[in-house]
Amino acid sequence: MAIEAFILILSMFAVGYAFARRKVLPENAADVLNRVVLYLCFPAAILLYLPRLHFDWGVVGLAATPWLLGLVAWGALWLAARHFHFRDDVYAALLLCTLLGNTGFIGYPMIRALRGEEALAYAVVYDQFGNGLILSTFGMYICASYSGGASPSLLAIARRVLLFPPTVALILALTIMPENPPAWLGHGLKSLADALLPLVMLAVGLSLRFRMPAEEIRPLAIGLALKLVILPALVFGGSLLAGLRGDMLAANVLEAAMPSMITAGVLAIAHNFAPRLAAALVGYGILASMLTVPAWAWILSLTG
Repeated sequence: MAIEAFILILSMFAVGYAFARRKVLPENAADVLNRVVLYLCFPAAILLYLPRLHFDWGVVGLAATPWLLGLVAWGALWLAARHFHFRDDVYAALLLCTLLGNTGFIGYPMIRALRGEEALAYAVVYDQFGNGLILSTFGMYICASYSGGASPSLLAIARRVLLFPPTVALILALTIMPENPPAWLGHGLKSLADALLPLVMLAVGLSLRFRMPAEEIRPLAIGLALKLVILPALVFGGSLLAGLRGDMLAANVLEAAMPSMITAGVLAIAHNFAPRLAAALVGYGILASMLTVPAWAWILSLTG
């Protein structure tokens, strides 16, 4: 990781947390920043970098990785829940926060800082064809199943997916967006994409909460170990066996190593799935990932 990018990540993270403690910004500031990123910065990054990608079977494997990883995580958490007798709400929170990684908000700027712009296109594939769809399908299914609500219809899922701003950008990037856009458009998109890192880390700092009951420390440790160490280790080994190398290998492993998705924590809290555990999985996960993700990047550098 370039030292300048790492300093910026930690600085904006610390500033956001300090602002939240001192109530410098309105209470909804993190939500506003997240919406700016969602509606402007994410789509700009997708439009700018995805057209540069040349699709092959390795890219298909990249898109399949989060789905396969989700099945592994689901099985591991089912065994852990039965062995340790976790409550249903704890199990649901673990499912949401372990199946869904922060492959967009944190993944994009971290991978760009760690590996450069070429790797970012692969991160977009992992995020959009993997986590984005998993959130809209299995994520909603988990919420409905453990809160007693009705599962969303296929039409509702399709509408949610197609109207999601990054999905719109994805469709445009795969159809009409040129690999080398006009200078005025390329510069504008790059300016918006460059704003991803500072805005995301500021919003994350504003959102962090760390308090939780003692009885939820064990599920917290299991969730963090799975999300930050065990699952990316499986992806690392599997990707090497599949022949992935270079930026594709790096994007696959680093995206798998990202901490829990903030939206997953929000969903868990909204459905009363062990709210403090969900907040801790997101908060402590993001904090720990400042060490674990660069560590994975170092391990990847040893592969050449």
